[in-house]
Amino acid sequence: MYKLYDYLPSGNGYKVRLLLTQLGIPFEWVGLDIVKGETRTPEFLQKNPDGRIPVLEVEPGMFLAQSNAILIYLSQDTPFLPSDRWLQAQVMEWLFFEQYSHEPNIATSRFWIHTLNLAAERRDQLAQKHQAGIAALQVMEQRLARQPFLVGETYTIADIALFAYTHVAAEGHFDLSPFVAIQAWMQRVQSQPQHIPITQTQFSGVSV
Repeated sequence: MYKLYDYLPSGNGYKVRLLLTQLGIPFEWVGLDIVKGETRTPEFLQKNPDGRIPVLEVEPGMFLAQSNAILIYLSQDTPFLPSDRWLQAQVMEWLFFEQYSHEPNIATSRFWIHTLNLAAERRDQLAQKHQAGIAALQVMEQRLARQPFLVGETYTIADIALFAYTHVAAEGHFDLSPFVAIQAWMQRVQSQPQHIPITQTQFSGVSV
């Protein structure tokens, strides 16, 4: 059985939880508090020298880090990753966009404000993050105004990756009300089978 090392509020960890659940793959969830430094212990650094979650233990002693790498690994030969090379490349395009243009701005703002309560201390930095985050949302809005999902008509790991931090962007003081296409897309994502909220580890009908 897979073992997932995770921090419940993390959007990066949520991506993996959501995909595992929607694939119907059982897994053991191991919660770690990143604020308390629980991913910086010698024991955890043996699993991931980068000291970050999520980490998926695929087999005993076999660890895979980086949320989008885990998504690619798990989605092979499933509907969540198209078999067509062009569509696969588009999925990868959005995964790279998420990590380069979206997550560093929207997720970081959320972490500073919602988790660390540093809105006042990092006001200038947050203004820059906000500007770049809005630009990333505008890119998504343009795509989603033309099609239901980020890669054509199909729900893929590209949607999972971008949904994770977009749907909680308000916690980083991003106003999603002008982004009509994104709001409709979020509803489509949430209507997918076996969807779970970020506050839940696995599909069970109740929060875990």
